[in-house]
Amino acid sequence: MAVSRFVALAVAAAIGLGLAGTATTSAAADDLRIAAQPFPLYAPLFVAKQKKWLDEELAKVAPNATVKWSLFPAGPPINESFAAGQQDVGFVGDTPALVGKAAGLDTSAIALTSDGPKSLAVIVGGDSPIASPKELKGRKVAVTKGSYAHHLLALVLEQGGLTLSDVELINLPVAEIPPAIVAGTIDAGAVWEPILTRFESQKAVRVLADGTGIKKGLLLIVADNGFLKNRPEQAKALLTAYKRASEFITANPKEAADLISGDVNLAPDLLVQVLQRMNYDPAIHDDDVAEVKKTEQFMRAHGLIKSAVDVDAFFNRKPADEAGLK
Repeated sequence: MAVSRFVALAVAAAIGLGLAGTATTSAAADDLRIAAQPFPLYAPLFVAKQKKWLDEELAKVAPNATVKWSLFPAGPPINESFAAGQQDVGFVGDTPALVGKAAGLDTSAIALTSDGPKSLAVIVGGDSPIASPKELKGRKVAVTKGSYAHHLLALVLEQGGLTLSDVELINLPVAEIPPAIVAGTIDAGAVWEPILTRFESQKAVRVLADGTGIKKGLLLIVADNGFLKNRPEQAKALLTAYKRASEFITANPKEAADLISGDVNLAPDLLVQVLQRMNYDPAIHDDDVAEVKKTEQFMRAHGLIKSAVDVDAFFNRKPADEAGLK
């Protein structure tokens, strides 16, 4: 079942059951429910967790609240969790964020988590003869459908004068793509960190093309609009802690890598390389909005979303402004 259809059905089911808009009315109504992915792309979140900075900021505004953590392997299942009314805040790529919004999720993008053009790439086997995007024609190429790497793959193929229809597209979870390349069952795939660095360091795969010059690799913090309306102070607390953690990573990448290596399942010596390639500034800038507009146009053109998303309206800068993000 297509991701967009699944989310649309989940949203409809939630509305039918009277669950829509009730994300803040559970028994633990003040708890901050966070849907995260255990990747270095979201490193400041895990630094804020390990340093207890998120707990500290939350205690200032909601003394009885705790953070409820849910970890997911990719953005699409986070959309499903939002649709079921189970999350207040989610950390996702721009593509799944737009899939959810187009499918009817009542969410807004309130900040960036990170960006890094080299954090996502199309890879081939370490000894593959494929030397350029144009040589992917007719090949088996894997991607996690609906992920932000899906858009990257289309852009890389475009560099070789190809489209997605020129390859045999295979939908795989990102963690399964490099092993499939090594096994020879596929020829290439689009992946992101930490999968990229882990397998590249083993010489099992090599980068054919990354996002440099074509995709910034934006990842977003999205929030339920009911949560933003009813508990804006918690959104501010989250962003304040995230900003503090992002600054810590910039100043202390090795210490940060040691601190969160277990959270993101990447050895510290490799993780520090990833951290130094990323930009973790959570502030929203006009060029970021323009980048997401390009993603939205791609998604409509390729049927990943059926309805247009007003990207300008999707971005809610008020929480970031209140948290002093510039």
